[in-house]
Amino acid sequence: MASEKLKGKNIVITGASGGIGAEIAKLCAARGADLVLLARSIDKLQQLESELEHKHGVNVEVFQLDVARTDQVQAVFEQVFRDIGHIDILVNNAGFGVFREAHEAKMDEIKEMFEVNVIGLMACTSMVLPKMRARRFGHIINIASQAGKIATPKSSVYSATKHAVLGYSNALRMELDDYHIQVTTVNPGPIATNFFSIADEKGTYVKSVQRFMLQPDFVARKVVDSMLTRTREINLPRWMNMGSVAYVLFPRLFERIGKKVLNKK
Repeated sequence: MASEKLKGKNIVITGASGGIGAEIAKLCAARGADLVLLARSIDKLQQLESELEHKHGVNVEVFQLDVARTDQVQAVFEQVFRDIGHIDILVNNAGFGVFREAHEAKMDEIKEMFEVNVIGLMACTSMVLPKMRARRFGHIINIASQAGKIATPKSSVYSATKHAVLGYSNALRMELDDYHIQVTTVNPGPIATNFFSIADEKGTYVKSVQRFMLQPDFVARKVVDSMLTRTREINLPRWMNMGSVAYVLFPRLFERIGKKVLNKK
C-alpha cells in the first residue's frame, strides 16, 4: 500500500517548527516514519516531538538549527548520522522572503535570504549526498516556489533565491539519476502561513491574493504523497503554473500585461 511505504523510514525536515514543515512532519508520523526535525525554534520543535511520539508511537529527534550557519549544519547532521545511521528522505523546507523593490532591498536581508534559501539548502543536501549515493537510495525534496519560475515585482531577491534552488535541483536530479536518488522540487503559490508576517509587512499582498491562498495541510499532503516516487515537480495551484508556461512562451507579452497585476504586493 502507498501509505505503508514511509513506515520505518528516516525523514529529516528543516524549518519544521511551523507551517508546511510541521504539517509534513505530522503526515509522515501518521504513516509510520521516524523523524528528525530541525528549526531555530527549539521550544516549538519539542512540543511537536511530544505530540507526534505520543500520538503515533514513532521516534522523533529534534535539533535547534539555523541552516544559514554551515558550521551548525555540519555538526547537527553528523550527530543525526550517529544517532540514526542513515537518512532516507531530506525535506529542505527552511526559507523566508521579504518583499521590497530592488532599490529598497537591504544588503543584510539580501545576504540572509541567500544564506537561508540557497546556501543552507545546499549545505544540508551536501551532508546527505555521500551516504545516499553509497546506499544508492534516497529522496531529496526542495521547497522552492512559483516565484522561482515567474519573477515578480517587489520580490526580485526572493525570486532570485528560488530560481537558484530550481537550477540546483535540476542539475542535482541528473547527477543522481544513476544512483536511484530522486529529486523533487515543490513550487507552491502563496500559502496561508506566518511567512507573510515577515515578507509582507504592509499586508497589501495578502489582501490581494487571500482568496487564492493554499492551505498548509493541502500542500503538505501533496509533498508526502510524492515521497519515494519519481515526481519531478509539484506545482500548486495548477492554474498558477500555467502562468509560468505562458511566461516561457510569451515573456514580453506576459511582463507587459502581468506587471499591473503582480505589482499589487
